Amino acid sequence: MTDPGEARVAFLGLGVMGFPMAGHVAGSGHPLSVWNRTPARADQWLDAHPGSRLGLSPAQAAAGATIVLTCVSDGAAVHDVLLGNDGAASVLEPGAVVVDHSTISAHDAREIAAALRERGIGFVDAPVSGGEAGAVNARLTIMAGGDASDFARVDHVLASYGATRRLLGDVGAGQLAKMVNQICIAGVVQGLAEAVAFAQCTEQDVEAVFETIGAGAAGSWQLSNRSATMARGEFEFGFAVEHMRKDLGFCLDEARSAGAALPVTALVDQFYAEVVADGGRRWDTSSLITRLPRPMPGGA
Repeated sequence: MTDPGEARVAFLGLGVMGFPMAGHVAGSGHPLSVWNRTPARADQWLDAHPGSRLGLSPAQAAAGATIVLTCVSDGAAVHDVLLGNDGAASVLEPGAVVVDHSTISAHDAREIAAALRERGIGFVDAPVSGGEAGAVNARLTIMAGGDASDFARVDHVLASYGATRRLLGDVGAGQLAKMVNQICIAGVVQGLAEAVAFAQCTEQDVEAVFETIGAGAAGSWQLSNRSATMARGEFEFGFAVEHMRKDLGFCLDEARSAGAALPVTALVDQFYAEVVADGGRRWDTSSLITRLPRPMPGGA
């Protein structure tokens, strides 16, 4: 087995999450190369992290790597950067391990893993939770699926940005756990939106009320981080509605296949469709409150 200290890492995808995650890998001392579809973004990252290497394609970035980390938009993008023209798999040696932090379907994860396995390359599906703040502060939760030996080989790298890391089963288990995560969040955000709107309509001191109840059974990450911004009508940050709709689509598809019922999740997905129709495709998911009647911020 390769000594963890000898790991050579490639990070593919420097978006909102990947940018700080790759930065933590760079700070951990492993030789690192990066690639991003938009070159200007990669140049910006290199300016912040001199000493790392830029690849002009996924294959160029992955050349010589023993661990490849991906964080891109969807299953098609994961397939492209790994198995497409100039994909990373074309240059990886048998025994390398790919860790995908994208949120994709469990079916796509298993298909990509099978294609890599034919080349002797390991695959761990490892979606994350914690948002941009969790990535910046190295406090992400990582839900993983894959072979235990592959996970053991990469865990020391994941530790640079993941405060909680757990292997939950075979390939696909990480994506299924992320679906559970998103189902929980969908219901909580809708409930919080209704609570904030109710507090405003009944002329309560929103800040005082939510600081008080946040210390009790109603407390949650969403309440602590989004109740105040919801009340102020601020949505230009955080996890975009279009991404949440993609994730909830995976949840609903998987539920149909498994015979599970997700009535609240389906309803919240419809509410997000209304937000998109109102121009909120890139708004934070807390923008669910925009559907609800409430006084305008500032009493206008």
